[in-house]
Amino acid sequence: MPFYISEKLLEKHWSAKNHLDELNELGCTLLHGINVKDMHEDNFLKAMRFDRIIFNFPHAGHDPALCERDEELILRHKELLHGFFSSARCLLSENGEIHVSHRDDKPYNHWDIRSSAEESGLTLKEMVKFQKNDYPDYHNKRGGGIKSNKTFPLGNKSFIFKFSHKNDLEDNESVSKVYIDDLSMDFSNLIV
Repeated sequence: MPFYISEKLLEKHWSAKNHLDELNELGCTLLHGINVKDMHEDNFLKAMRFDRIIFNFPHAGHDPALCERDEELILRHKELLHGFFSSARCLLSENGEIHVSHRDDKPYNHWDIRSSAEESGLTLKEMVKFQKNDYPDYHNKRGGGIKSNKTFPLGNKSFIFKFSHKNDLEDNESVSKVYIDDLSMDFSNLIV
């Protein structure tokens, strides 16, 4: 079972080591340095199928010359999400789901997460309010730069968007918004 911690990862997110060690002890497969846009072509992953693929608060990276509301950076985020959905879709089991934690307020709603998933052959199954308390010891981190180990504000419009293959929901016309108090998760097949 691969277990690899990149020095670059630990340099940016020094507090990650304990969490990665814990996941490894739970039997998780931990991979780093996988490009989410072509992970379906990765030699280790391409033969695998997953019940859940999770991408918490995706971000295409920071550019000191741009801020989150700049069209150029928004376009980069859209390209990241479209590439991720297109690739992740290939790795889903028949009834699998892709979960993306994401803010749904300005400027993040301009990333058009729903449209990007739809264009990749996925459909929104439900939106669940992201409750940080449901994830003990979880700390969202910035994507890069000098403050990469710092958290960012989640706001009050953060959700987990749950997508599945379009054909899984052909008969379902509506999307449910669910607010849950308790999560139990099986970490046996997790891409980090």
